[in-house]
Amino acid sequence: MMINRRLFVAAAPVVLAGCVTQRPELADTGPRIDPMYRQMYAAIETEPYPIPAVDLSDVDPRFLRQEVAYRTSEQPGTIVVDPSARFAYLVMEGGRALRYGVGVGKEEGFNLTGVATIGRKAEWPRWTPTQDMIRREPDRYGPVAGGLPGGPENPLGPRALYLYRGNRDTFYRLHGTTEPWTIGTQVSSGCIRFLNQDIIDLYGRVPTGTKAVVLPSRRGGGESA
Repeated sequence: MMINRRLFVAAAPVVLAGCVTQRPELADTGPRIDPMYRQMYAAIETEPYPIPAVDLSDVDPRFLRQEVAYRTSEQPGTIVVDPSARFAYLVMEGGRALRYGVGVGKEEGFNLTGVATIGRKAEWPRWTPTQDMIRREPDRYGPVAGGLPGGPENPLGPRALYLYRGNRDTFYRLHGTTEPWTIGTQVSSGCIRFLNQDIIDLYGRVPTGTKAVVLPSRRGGGESA
């Protein structure tokens, strides 16, 4: 695929998935990785905890951050999540969007759909499994029922955007991941996971109160041909 190089300029600005998945082995037959992406997904050493570089051989190039043509009735600044396509879009002016690859819930029933707002933002957030998660998988989540502090082992990664409806937390997050090879797959416990460099990028672009739309299946806007 052709890489849109103006993304390099666009990329300048600097959820709830507790499951551990088996790392697949990807065939080494893909196209050469653009150096722009190596820089975009390089290690970050200016955070309270180090963020390692993404091994780009683990991620399908389609799911790397890029600017795309995008048709939607949503206003610029809106976040649109398309779980079926494994993409999240930050709507821009002029029929464009910044597209991020994501990992989504492994079961449709766990997923939020519809309109929400970013009610809270957090850097290196604390993670606590929900009661539903503990009931479904007590052996996995029971030992961490009291929560985990922010840090490199925390499944929310370095940033989290919390989706609210009214003043109520939906317990649905857009967040980082400790498992970058799961981006583009359906593996999480219902929230939307991003590459850590991508959630930091999105976090820096959107304020609290931002509208977020989570599409059910393949409805809503779509990329232009």
